[in-house]
Amino acid sequence: MAPIRRSLQAWQLGETSDGRHLAASAARYAAATDDPAYRDVIDLFIREEQRHGALLGRILDDAGIPRRQADWGDTLFRRLRYSITDIEVWTTPVVMVETLAMIYYNAVRRATGSPVLRAVCAQILADEVPHVQLQCERLAVLLRHRSRARFHLTMLAHRMLFLVVMLLVWAGHHRALRAGGYTWTHYRRASYAKMGRAWQRMDPHRYVWT
Repeated sequence: MAPIRRSLQAWQLGETSDGRHLAASAARYAAATDDPAYRDVIDLFIREEQRHGALLGRILDDAGIPRRQADWGDTLFRRLRYSITDIEVWTTPVVMVETLAMIYYNAVRRATGSPVLRAVCAQILADEVPHVQLQCERLAVLLRHRSRARFHLTMLAHRMLFLVVMLLVWAGHHRALRAGGYTWTHYRRASYAKMGRAWQRMDPHRYVWT
């Protein structure tokens, strides 16, 4: 656990949000767009993320590792989320973090000898796939009526933001990522490969609208 201990403490804290701000934003959006199913789906999304935090918390407890009450990366991300009420602006960094989470949990799975932690990582990785798909499809809905020029400008802003998020995750978790076999170059390439597929999924021109 030594190479991943502090990182796992921080990531577990990040998975334990109560989701109140997101639920409120989703409810307002659902009411404004007459899409109550979106609110229900977000409630399920929040519960599943909380389940991830609970699983990681049990791993820490069983290993005798105290749970952290604060972390600079988690504090930064929470403040960003709490200041945002627009669903598009909220969803964009969430897609990026969820995408990078797949790399992170794969690294932890490879770094640990614990079969329990490996199983938890495998379950979280399986859950993250539909999470990313859900958020990308919602962004495609939100970007549907944007002109092609504005869409390309949006994607340029995405790339700039993703670079920042990717660097922040590396800064906070590079020791765990390296323990799982991710050098900076490997991490960067894997991050852009996964995010590239996410960007394709959020392109409204790839969907048939009825």
